Amino acid sequence: MFINRSSDGTNNLCGRRIASLRKEKGLSQRALADALQLEGLDLDKNAIQRIEARKRFVTDIELAVFARYFDVPIDTLLHDVSTP
Repeated sequence: MFINRSSDGTNNLCGRRIASLRKEKGLSQRALADALQLEGLDLDKNAIQRIEARKRFVTDIELAVFARYFDVPIDTLLHDVSTP
């Protein structure tokens, strides 16, 4: 049976990287949500908070918008910031 979670039980691989990139830009979670809405992605501050805490799944469409917004390859988002 397939389990749709990472090995540590979290719901996404990109949350910590998104948090790191957001902080590098000096954005609050609300400001990031507002900026992503301008990109056509309807997320609110609570969704950003849950993604960063790795409690919310991230769709491929959302992942593509995050990558475009932060101007990084999608692969960058999939590598945990704690992993070299």
